[in-house]
Amino acid sequence: MYRSEHILKGLSNQYYRATYKSMGFTTEDLKRPLIGIANAWSECVPGHYNLRQVAQRVKDGIYRAGGTPIEFGVIGGCDGMGQGHDGMHFIMPSRELIANSIESMAQINLFDGLVLLGSCDKIVPGMLMAAARLDIPCIFLPGGPMEGGVEFDGRQADQTSATEAYGMLSAGKITEAEYVALEDTACPGCGSCSYLGTANTMCALAEALGMTLPDGGTAPATSAVRMMKAEETGVKIMELVEKDITASKIMTPAAFKNAIIVHSAIGGSTNATIHLPSIARELGYDLPIELFDEINHQVPHLGNIFPSGAQLTESFWFAGGIPMVQWMLRDMLDLDVMTVTGKTLGENLEDLHKDNWFDRNLGYL
Repeated sequence: MYRSEHILKGLSNQYYRATYKSMGFTTEDLKRPLIGIANAWSECVPGHYNLRQVAQRVKDGIYRAGGTPIEFGVIGGCDGMGQGHDGMHFIMPSRELIANSIESMAQINLFDGLVLLGSCDKIVPGMLMAAARLDIPCIFLPGGPMEGGVEFDGRQADQTSATEAYGMLSAGKITEAEYVALEDTACPGCGSCSYLGTANTMCALAEALGMTLPDGGTAPATSAVRMMKAEETGVKIMELVEKDITASKIMTPAAFKNAIIVHSAIGGSTNATIHLPSIARELGYDLPIELFDEINHQVPHLGNIFPSGAQLTESFWFAGGIPMVQWMLRDMLDLDVMTVTGKTLGENLEDLHKDNWFDRNLGYL
């Protein structure tokens, strides 16, 4: 029995059906599983600016697979916009607000499954914390990273280039005209910060945890693949509902260890040592900081992604992204963990191997 049937099935539940029908839902819509879409879209955060379009493709996939999507809004603050003033005091607490609000909406409406749309620093862990608390079928889908900008100071520019450029201007190393021009060329489009900060790290780790579809963690915000993954996510959430594959069956201790291994390999943000333990704690697991240190000394560093390296996240995706890292480290990973594909990590990697996916991406390494 679906959760939503408690309020939608039977003569005694006319009130709930009438309420949904007031918004245009049909009798047939209300006979299907209800899938909540927690969308952190806003015009405040570039990492979320494209989520209107992404959400529509998710809806297409849910309809296609026999479900009824119901979208609701979630707050999401940009860490970068909060820096340097009192706004930063609100950034970390927003993670709990996000988790609380999603949990509340899912329980109020008795959704049968959830698709979580967000990309940035506190939004990703907040959404995964909500998935852990609810323990219903959930898939996390990021909006994707920003592309790199014009070349500046020997590499592709990003938001941090503006800070570097101000120092160079103050030191007389560049002209005011060069400095001003960077403002329009450092960030060519929307997406989460193009470097491997907390935002892209957590999106990558959501994929490494098994909560995001393979190759869905780092595909650029403006890419066709981002939209393809959105529709596929809509289809897959219905499969998880039918198979009753809930968040706790995916985010296991072994899955968290896999994520820490991937984190070490790509040189991800150290803020993962704050967020992964918080997600695990919602499931009753402990991830001590010593575990991160122990794993870090065992795992080779495979990434060269800014700020620890020269390349931006877009280049990492072109080189194969998280699936390529998992393939290269497959002897170190637990391949039996379940993922949102409804298959194990090992089965996912084998499917990509059979499709020659890794060979196609090797040319970018």
